[in-house]
Amino acid sequence: MKFINQPVLLLLSIISCASSASPDDPTTAAPRPNGVPSLSDILARIKGSPGGQCCAALTYVLGPKVVYPLSPAYTGSTTSFWSAQEESVTPNCIVKAASTQDVSAALFILSSLSVYTKFSAECKFGIKSGGHTPQAGAANQGGGVTIDLAGLKQVQVAADRRTTSIGPGNRWVDVYSKLDAQGVAILGGRVAIVGVGGLVTGGGISFFSGRYGFVCDSIVNYELVLPFGKVVHVNASSYPDLFKALKGGSNNFGVVTRFDIKSFESGAFWGGIVSYPIETLSQQVAAFVKLAGAQPYDPYAALIHSYAYVAGSWVIVNDYEYTLVPASPNPPTFQPFTSIQPQTSNSLRVSNLTDFTTELAISSPPGKRALFITLTHGLSAPLLTQIYQEADRALQPIKLAVGLVYALSYQPLPTAITTKAGAATPNSLGLDASDGNLVLTLLTITWTLATDDAAITTAANSWLKAAKAASVKAGLANEYLYLNYAAPGQDPIAGYGKANQADLRAVSRKYDPDQIFQKAVPGAFKL
Repeated sequence: MKFINQPVLLLLSIISCASSASPDDPTTAAPRPNGVPSLSDILARIKGSPGGQCCAALTYVLGPKVVYPLSPAYTGSTTSFWSAQEESVTPNCIVKAASTQDVSAALFILSSLSVYTKFSAECKFGIKSGGHTPQAGAANQGGGVTIDLAGLKQVQVAADRRTTSIGPGNRWVDVYSKLDAQGVAILGGRVAIVGVGGLVTGGGISFFSGRYGFVCDSIVNYELVLPFGKVVHVNASSYPDLFKALKGGSNNFGVVTRFDIKSFESGAFWGGIVSYPIETLSQQVAAFVKLAGAQPYDPYAALIHSYAYVAGSWVIVNDYEYTLVPASPNPPTFQPFTSIQPQTSNSLRVSNLTDFTTELAISSPPGKRALFITLTHGLSAPLLTQIYQEADRALQPIKLAVGLVYALSYQPLPTAITTKAGAATPNSLGLDASDGNLVLTLLTITWTLATDDAAITTAANSWLKAAKAASVKAGLANEYLYLNYAAPGQDPIAGYGKANQADLRAVSRKYDPDQIFQKAVPGAFKL
């Protein structure tokens, strides 16, 4: 099929028209861009094209940036997802976006044809940043279109070094390797292979969160492509309602093509991973409660406290980071942990962000079947012990599954983190000082065979039911769910509270009156 011979001029026309119509009001619908054929003309030209009319229309405008099954570019995209479930999804075509203009053109076409076809399956689309969310269809649209943002990989530190602009196609290792070399840091993911886009729009937890809050709290501006392709810059002064909504609202409002985030001077700091036998559990829980409940909380401390069942036995694995620069090896905050003996491995050292996040990525390699499931609760040693015991109980029916790795993780979520969003720049997460010091609890399961999917899902849900019941009985339940850890069937948006959910829905209706991102983007968690 022949595509338009001057795609760059056409794309510029799309963006110019889509973003210039009523520039002060992104709720104003953009007319058909100059230089783009009418919808009827496009449909006539692509009639009978293989792969469906949406893929054909995208190819007509974007040419070779739209790739199809069996091509190397298509295979490269589908095999770059973290989980086997997402890798198995087969879109009709993939848009390999290389610029904001490409994303704008794609959204103009997909939005227009979604409305024209009454949201047909072939025009539904997924949005892929790093592709680390495990459930099938989260960022990849079977039988439809996937927009792959891997080409948007800019990392630009401002001249004053106070902000850094990053593209959603980066993995965090791409960002940190550039910033470490410049002595600059930003809030971001703790696992090197995780993508920028999903982590930030889901809230985001960082090694620096004790000092600065959620990752989204450090965002000062979003470059956002709205439905029908209009490009807007969203910040506290331009569109404050949309700015708040993007801080936790996931993929429900548009496609972010650039994040401008606060940056700060940094350097090497102390951290690493230490493992212990399960027999040290009582000492570990006591140390966790002491650290997570400290008043005041040590803002330089970051901890992931895990119980992992691997190769037939439990082991305790703790990841410590202490982000004070110059580095402070074995600070008093962590000594209740580091003094526990015996230790079966110890990688504690002074290093940089790239190195520490790469170390964490080694424990979660891509290519296996995977499941996350989560809950949030208050801080109590008996409750932490009971939730571990419930995890052990839920494990028993599946412990012989091929390739099974089963890990329960606790992470402090103190008020030092949840209160960093100011009144002038709030987020949508629904947390404040009244929640007290909390614990983010995550069960991660990876395995090999699809035949074990049902049993493993049943076990995970069994654990969640028992853990929630225990937290309710202890009077420590909390409705907040960290979106980036939530399982299919969980509702993290509802966990933000009724008022925040209502606000998110109102913002969606205001900026997306056709509800493109609710009806045509089924992946992840809807409002």
